[in-house]
Amino acid sequence: MYHCHACGGEIELIDKVKRADSCDHCGADLHCCKNCKFYDTYAHNGCRESSTLYEPDKVKANFCTYFVYKEGAVEKEDTAAPLSALEALFKKKK
Repeated sequence: MYHCHACGGEIELIDKVKRADSCDHCGADLHCCKNCKFYDTYAHNGCRESSTLYEPDKVKANFCTYFVYKEGAVEKEDTAAPLSALEALFKKKK
């Protein structure tokens, strides 16, 4: 099963994802880095495929020929834990 990186909605693919394809639920581009199985924020250029060109905007449609749609549920970033740690660190003393 495939999911949209933006809303997590299920995507039914009949054929390969084309550059102009968008999510039926939220309208986000589907042929983008965040939906690719090679996307990795810790890798060089954000991609585990070493021969790709740099794509500055990871959520916009691109022409990458190495694109392979990532299977499985979308992993949402947990922003609450780092934010609470920062608040505790910079908490004002009363």
